[in-house]
Amino acid sequence: MDSRMPSGRAQDLTPKQSRQARALLKWSQVRAAAKASMSEGTIRDFENGKRLLPPTRIEAIRHALESAGVVIAPESVSLRSQVATQ
Repeated sequence: MDSRMPSGRAQDLTPKQSRQARALLKWSQVRAAAKASMSEGTIRDFENGKRLLPPTRIEAIRHALESAGVVIAPESVSLRSQVATQ
């Protein structure tokens, strides 16, 4: 396991959560890809279940989404401001 990566975090991002997070941010796959420094095809294939990504790539997607204010929990995806008001 890569010691630079938090244990289990990358694997916790599912394709469905990625789609939900992008919808909350109103991001296209192109924008998410740019923010995560990868191609649109990589995001598209991951979200459609057509490609398994290495943990470092999944963590890059998760980091981009979380940096923009998304909170990814095992059972939910929300914006940071929505979590604070609940």
